[in-house]
Amino acid sequence: MSEAANIAMKKPSSSMKMLQAMLVIGIISALLIVLAFELTLPRVQRLKAEALEKAIFTVLPGTVRTQAFGINADGALIEIENDATPELTCYAGYDKNEKLVGYAVEAAGQGYADIIRILYGYNPNAQVLIGFQVLESKETPGLGDKIEKEQRFLDNFIALDVGLDNDGKIKNQVITVKQGEKQHPWEIDGITGATITSRAIGNIIGTSTMEVVPKLFENYEKVENTLNQKTMESNE
Repeated sequence: MSEAANIAMKKPSSSMKMLQAMLVIGIISALLIVLAFELTLPRVQRLKAEALEKAIFTVLPGTVRTQAFGINADGALIEIENDATPELTCYAGYDKNEKLVGYAVEAAGQGYADIIRILYGYNPNAQVLIGFQVLESKETPGLGDKIEKEQRFLDNFIALDVGLDNDGKIKNQVITVKQGEKQHPWEIDGITGATITSRAIGNIIGTSTMEVVPKLFENYEKVENTLNQKTMESNE
C-alpha cells in the first residue's frame, strides 16, 4: 500500500480522536462552571439579602425592625413562612416603639440598557413615598447611574404623593417630567442627560404603586381601626 493511502486512512482516526478530546474538554468545562455556580450561590444569595436589608432601612428612615409579608390574591398581607415565595412581597418597617414606619416594596422594569430593580418606601399614614433605592442596574456609567447618585433626583422621594381617592385608587399616577418642570407632588423631576433612565423610574414606580399601594393602605386601615377599637375598649 502506498504512503499516500496510509496517510488517507489515518486522517479519519485523527479527526475522531480530536473530536472526542474536544467533547471531554467541553463536558469537564461545563461541570466546572456548574460546580463554581453551586459553590458561590450561597454567598451571592447572602450578599443580596444583606443589600436588600440595608436598602429597606434606607427607604424607611427610623426603622429598627423589619417583617416580610406576602400579598395574596385578595390583597391581604400574610406572613411568609417556610421560605415561601409569594407573587408580591413587601417589608414592613417598625420603629423602636414598634410603631409602623411604612412598607418597603420591590419593583422592576425596563431601563435604557437593561432591567432596573428598585425598592421604594411607602408611608400609608401620610400616603407618600419616603425613600428610594436602586437594587440592580446596568445603566450607562456617568449618565444613567445618576438615578443612584444625584441627590437632587433622590430628593424626589422624600414625600412623593401617592394619595388615594374615595374609591381607594391612586388619584394621580406617578410620572417623570423634564428636569425643572415639576409642578405637582406626584411628579418626579427628571435628569437631563439621563432622560430615558429617569423616565423609566417614573414608569416603574407609577405602575407598581397603582397596583400595590391601594392594597397596603387597605391593610393599614384595618390594622389601625382594630388598634383604635381595642384602645377604646380598654379605656371604658
